[in-house]
Amino acid sequence: MNTATVSMAVTPTVLSTFLSHYLNRKPLRERPTAHLSYDEGLHLIKSFLSFASQHTVEELQAFTSQWVPHPQWVKVKEDDISEETLLKSANYLQEQLGPDGVSKVGGKNWWQWRRPESPLKAEWIEMRSDYNERVKSGDDSCKRVMLYVHGGGYFFGSVDEHRYQMQRHARKLKARVFAPKYRLAPQFPFPCGLQDCLAAYLHLLKTQDPSTIILAGDSAGGGMVLSTLVTLRDRGLPLPAGAILISPWVDLTHSFPSLSGDCPLDYIPSNGFHHKPSASWPPLNADEYATLKEQTSKGVKSKHDQDAEPSIKSRVETTYLSIHIDGKEVVLKDQIQMYTTNELLSHPLVSPILQPSLGGLPPLLIMTGGGEILRDEQIYLAHKCADPEKYPPGDIHMDEITREQISRFKPTDVQLQIWDDLCHVAPTLSFTRPAKYMYRSIAQFGAWALARAQKTEIEILDDDQISVISSSDSSEGVEALDKDDTGLSKSGQPQVGKAGDPLPPFKNHMIRQRVSRHGVIRPLESAAELPACTLDPNEIGVIKEGPVKKWLEARRQWDSRFDVTRGKVHKKRLKEMRAGYQGFDGETPPPSALAARRKAAGSLVAGRRRKSMGLALWSLWGSKHDEMTMQREEEADKVPEVKIVTKQEGYGARSPSNLQRQERGVTSRRPSTARSRSKTKIVKDENQTSGGNIDTNTPIAILMAKREGKLPQDTTEPPLPSNSDLLSPHYVPPSTGVTGKRPIVGGIAVPFSLGNKAATASMITLTSTMDQSSRVASPTSLGPGIDDVFATHTDVVTRPGPDTNGGADKLHSLEKENASGQEGETPLAISSLATPPTSASLTNSDTKGDSEETFKLKDVEHVDVERQCGVLLSNRQPCAGSLACKSHSMAAKRGVSGRSLPYDELLADYQKKKPS
Repeated sequence: MNTATVSMAVTPTVLSTFLSHYLNRKPLRERPTAHLSYDEGLHLIKSFLSFASQHTVEELQAFTSQWVPHPQWVKVKEDDISEETLLKSANYLQEQLGPDGVSKVGGKNWWQWRRPESPLKAEWIEMRSDYNERVKSGDDSCKRVMLYVHGGGYFFGSVDEHRYQMQRHARKLKARVFAPKYRLAPQFPFPCGLQDCLAAYLHLLKTQDPSTIILAGDSAGGGMVLSTLVTLRDRGLPLPAGAILISPWVDLTHSFPSLSGDCPLDYIPSNGFHHKPSASWPPLNADEYATLKEQTSKGVKSKHDQDAEPSIKSRVETTYLSIHIDGKEVVLKDQIQMYTTNELLSHPLVSPILQPSLGGLPPLLIMTGGGEILRDEQIYLAHKCADPEKYPPGDIHMDEITREQISRFKPTDVQLQIWDDLCHVAPTLSFTRPAKYMYRSIAQFGAWALARAQKTEIEILDDDQISVISSSDSSEGVEALDKDDTGLSKSGQPQVGKAGDPLPPFKNHMIRQRVSRHGVIRPLESAAELPACTLDPNEIGVIKEGPVKKWLEARRQWDSRFDVTRGKVHKKRLKEMRAGYQGFDGETPPPSALAARRKAAGSLVAGRRRKSMGLALWSLWGSKHDEMTMQREEEADKVPEVKIVTKQEGYGARSPSNLQRQERGVTSRRPSTARSRSKTKIVKDENQTSGGNIDTNTPIAILMAKREGKLPQDTTEPPLPSNSDLLSPHYVPPSTGVTGKRPIVGGIAVPFSLGNKAATASMITLTSTMDQSSRVASPTSLGPGIDDVFATHTDVVTRPGPDTNGGADKLHSLEKENASGQEGETPLAISSLATPPTSASLTNSDTKGDSEETFKLKDVEHVDVERQCGVLLSNRQPCAGSLACKSHSMAAKRGVSGRSLPYDELLADYQKKKPS
């Protein structure tokens, strides 16, 4: 199995998908397969898995673990995890398993064994620009670390294969990704991989605060992350800031309804994973062991063979599964899953969905593909985490310890996103539009979780204009639903956010969302309408007829197709058993474990890795979007080049100073398209998780104080009384507003801000002097002697305008007198558009009650509103024209107050008396 054979196998699929995509466009119209890149990627992975099933597990592992070069703009560093950390991880895991669990696993030493010269390694992955910035600042640590556990059904895949996904997480979150190279089944079954992942987290704790770490994993990696979190919780170890589970595989018994049906929109084979027989898979069952034992006994036995006999018994699947299919009882003697034996399929650390309680965990983001075969168990997982009491284990698993766990751990805050018709782990297709929206959502949740755990604000690069989700990959020419500044699509529906966007509040510990392929969000149906949430708890963890029937049918086909190969593997095992294996002092490893088949020490050394051109091309395709984004970012950071014209170059033309002035003018008018890395968004926790625990009797003042961080979340005491608190019962409301733009204070839009001019006519109001710098919005009263700083009046200020005789001189005189602080005669009145009074005029004004107040302004010749226009001009002076003035409308003239008669009657009287 190499790049050439894989290419030959998948090329017909690529061509046929391309043709059928354009010939059958109508059925694909409303699904993610409407995008050609998604359609091609989905069928390519499906074709690859089908081709891989014709090869052995070892060949598939060797192909997916080949070395894949990384882009130059990505910094990769390998790290070793010490034996001390591995031993500490093993001790915690033994405590978690308990004596009964250690016995079922087969001992406590075999799963700690590793290949010779194969220590546990991990990779640090980050953007090279972020690395250089960190080195320049002298900050060796990083406050944003993602521990990512790759998927692959627990038996294939590697960090090299998944690096193109991890580097995007690092770029979007401006974080460092730590990816352990854990041991894979079936050679290293449960709990080998779990020990490695737990050790990787303990390794991070040596240099990182737990509040700076978030865990993430896809498929089998998601299930491993969840088991790691449960172990940390139960052992009392520090929990990370949060976790991101992308299509997690959490039920290896396949007991949920979605496993029984067909899923044409997913690439996971519905009949399970089957491979060409080899020394690793499938392991011996009881019948095969009996045959081998009989053949071995016919040979000449040496003393060494007799000593090896007990170890032979440990290499057989002894747990039978019984199920009724088509009315007949069928006994399953073969091991079904590569990760563990049939006996341990329902173990809570193997299938975390069977944990007594999934409460008490850090906030979780669970992303599910609406078209994937594992969707039901992921939906149930989210609801079980958020409400452990409503979703308890079955009666067979209920005991006093289980009930105590359910009551002890509080519900976990969960954001559940179900993406319409998407496949299993859709971010694998990172070059498609739906996957790009998923990466945005992951960055948004990760940034919020880190800010919440660190109780501080963190900066996230605002890449809305740089990280572009284009529509070029759609065969339909369907345009993406662009999002405006309010975070809404063109249809007015909310869209998936980005890093820096606020997370919606949790309701009953959940954010429940359905997301379209365009990233448009709509509410998820109630739990009663979801098949996963209506399943009887006693049916969870119990194998079902549908999945087993499909698995048995596929197994019969593989046994028939590879009968000759199976015979050769049988003879090889017989020869090895006669030679004998090294044991583990009476321990009984699972039948597929390499630890049970150890021979000479040097024969198990891992082979040297080679470069994979196929995986390199796949990684290049997946990294294309990131590379283009990095290029756009570099272009945006560049300072526009301005060329200075010299006299020699411009001889005989305009002068250099003239050209420079023109260049400055053009530059000032040119719209700015450059973006600096300093343009960031601030992410902080807005107490979204407190939404499900609000007491309806709690005063609003306490709730707002908690939201603004002024009070602890567990307090019930109101904040100290202060006149600066808008919600305090001691607050004295002002009688006037303030001009300016509306700011957001504590999530509430206050009427107006201070110190700003009105942006529009609708924002103009009465203004007031402000002498308290701590106030944000409307001011308090200035003192006991002045209750109303600017009472409403119905008359119009009668000031001469500059368009009347002597108006300009009078205006100049008025401004001069205002500057000198002299007092003048009080005008008739002031309208809402008049110039606000000064502090001096307020101090010297006479208060005439709550409804009437005048201010002493400067000497002004009154405009006779009985005979003149009186409409207020743009310079805030009344028009001194006649009543028949043609510069203003009739409606404006009617609105002038202070006339003894309505304007129409005065105008009629004026026209009668006007000389002809």
